[in-house]
Amino acid sequence: MLFMEIAIEKVVVGDFQTNCYIVTCKKTGESFVIDPGDEYGRIKSFIRGREKQPYFIVNTHGHADHIKDDGEFRLPVYIHRQDADCFRNPEKNLSAFFGTPLVLDIKPVLLEDGDTVKVGEVVFEVMHTPGHSPGSISLRSGGIVFTGDTLFNCGYGRTDFPGGDEEKLFDSIRTRLFVLPEETVIYPGHGPSSTIGAEKQYF
Repeated sequence: MLFMEIAIEKVVVGDFQTNCYIVTCKKTGESFVIDPGDEYGRIKSFIRGREKQPYFIVNTHGHADHIKDDGEFRLPVYIHRQDADCFRNPEKNLSAFFGTPLVLDIKPVLLEDGDTVKVGEVVFEVMHTPGHSPGSISLRSGGIVFTGDTLFNCGYGRTDFPGGDEEKLFDSIRTRLFVLPEETVIYPGHGPSSTIGAEKQYF
């Protein structure tokens, strides 16, 4: 049913090939953007070409390849409370390790586990799924879930960066994501989509 209510479009951006998603309520035409991590011009052109009207941004976590171009849109930015420092701390957002320190002047709207974000008539539940970063989240509505860098097609996020925790990551996957119906479609932060059922075979 949900697939009839929303449109999900993807623009792959930056050196790390981050999935930036534009999610639209088909009934109202309202949209929001997930993880505009680079190439603002391409994302803007994509949105304009499809006559979308984004109202806010949601970051699945605070690493630079997911937040870099947040400020270009001049829209409210949502992020989990535990990753809010990433906007001003190049070590926490990892940009310092790649020689291009990133500091953003953003005052985000802080999310907590169990919060909701709404686009048009579609409501997404915020699921705190820490491990890749302390404030990693997944966004779920009906039969879909945006998993950020927590769970990929045939894999999962790294935990060897500052703030990473392998035990927490695996716990998030097993207790928050793998309890969802197996037909739930996952939209990860990198790479192609998959389903919860398909990913269970790798654990």
